[in-house]
Amino acid sequence: MSRGMGKRRTTSTAPTARESEATTFGDYASSSRGSSESNPIDPAIVEKIKDHPCFSREAHLYFARMHLAVAPACNIQCNYCNRKYDCANESRPGVASHRLTPDQALRRAMAVASEVPQLSVVGIAGPGDACYDWKKTKATLIPIAREIPDIKLCISTNGLALPEHVEELVDMNVGHVTITINMVDPNIGTKIYPWIFYQGRRYNGIDAARILHERQMLGLEMLTERGILTKVNSVMIPGVNDEHLIEVNKWVKDRGAFMHNVVPLISEASHGTFYGLNGQRCPAPFELDALRNRLEGVTKVMRHCQQCRADAVGLLSDDRAREFTLGQLPAEATYHGGKRRAYRHLIERERRGQTSEARDAITAVVSARSDAPLLIAVTTKGGGRINEHFGHAQELQIYSVCQKGIGLIGHRKIDRYCLGGWGDKTILNTIINALEGVDLLLCSQIGNSPTNKLAHGGVRATAAFSDGYIEQAIGALYAAELRAEALAAAT
Repeated sequence: MSRGMGKRRTTSTAPTARESEATTFGDYASSSRGSSESNPIDPAIVEKIKDHPCFSREAHLYFARMHLAVAPACNIQCNYCNRKYDCANESRPGVASHRLTPDQALRRAMAVASEVPQLSVVGIAGPGDACYDWKKTKATLIPIAREIPDIKLCISTNGLALPEHVEELVDMNVGHVTITINMVDPNIGTKIYPWIFYQGRRYNGIDAARILHERQMLGLEMLTERGILTKVNSVMIPGVNDEHLIEVNKWVKDRGAFMHNVVPLISEASHGTFYGLNGQRCPAPFELDALRNRLEGVTKVMRHCQQCRADAVGLLSDDRAREFTLGQLPAEATYHGGKRRAYRHLIERERRGQTSEARDAITAVVSARSDAPLLIAVTTKGGGRINEHFGHAQELQIYSVCQKGIGLIGHRKIDRYCLGGWGDKTILNTIINALEGVDLLLCSQIGNSPTNKLAHGGVRATAAFSDGYIEQAIGALYAAELRAEALAAAT
């Protein structure tokens, strides 16, 4: 009997939550392609998100973002944040190798736009707060909009200083804003924020949390009224706000947030944050997935977030920031849009092909006579294809498939297995642990040795669908599993 179809593997770690993870989730391929969406998105909004990798699960397969670290000043202190720490190999919000001046940011934006054809969005996400460090934010975005007129502009903010800049955001044609909202109850806020700085005064405790809450809600309402799409980020902190985020979701949904993105707390002691130094644990993957499942509804739940650095460049799964350091930038800012224009035409054709293949895959899945789910991990470089060698992958995209459809439910970071042509046994063991609960692994290439070791760990790996569309391959595998199950039951 095949794993996942009749006898799923269980673990000693919350098996009930794991089973829920596999059977209830949103952002199915069937709805994301528009073929069976119960709450269809307005065509004007579809146009706004179709090439924004953070606001669209599909767009992140094709399009890239760039964060410009021009705003180091911040007006609040979060217990999970330490902006002084930097590691070039680490991906987490607030981290940047270099702070840029607006002039340096323009040069970097033009260089990246000329060389990275996937680039569609330029945003400011710190390393402090884009609205509090407003002069630098404004001085950066205005010339970029002038020099690269087809680029989308985006900012990320804690919301405290947001209301006083909403009209300017409208005037600057900033179409997407992310607000980090971790609470709507100030009593819970006191456990997350030691202090804020507002209107020339420093506030602590319940007063600080109450002011922050009121300003965040006001800013969100103002953005919604003016047609700016808003994504709300919330950090899941076990024992602090994990259950409370259900209430946060209700508040932001009622005020027009387009998407809710719940991300896991990062609290390693080496980062030097208050939580890290005081032993606050991070949520387990199954806890995060279970919470996201509970939040599914009118407000879309983001599941493809990478918790990007403040200087990230490239596809969400392929950060290229090291290729565009200050020392590598040309002395004069120049922009050539030929590569981006050609890429847009290519992607339009690619999307049409993938939509057709995905529709066929979904038809096969929803017509299946079984509700038994499969969890499938995929290694990919982007483009919606299985095009990454197992040994080179540094993340896994996790899909769930059942009769309801095919859906991306999250990402899992892994270390690169192949180092200098040789596989690292220790790393392979950590990858097997990262694949906990997964039934199948799809990759473009994989050797016999890791295939056998993964199988021993309970995960079947195959390169049979190399360079194929992810959803088409998943649909074919699901149908094959059902046939095998039926054959086993008949013998």
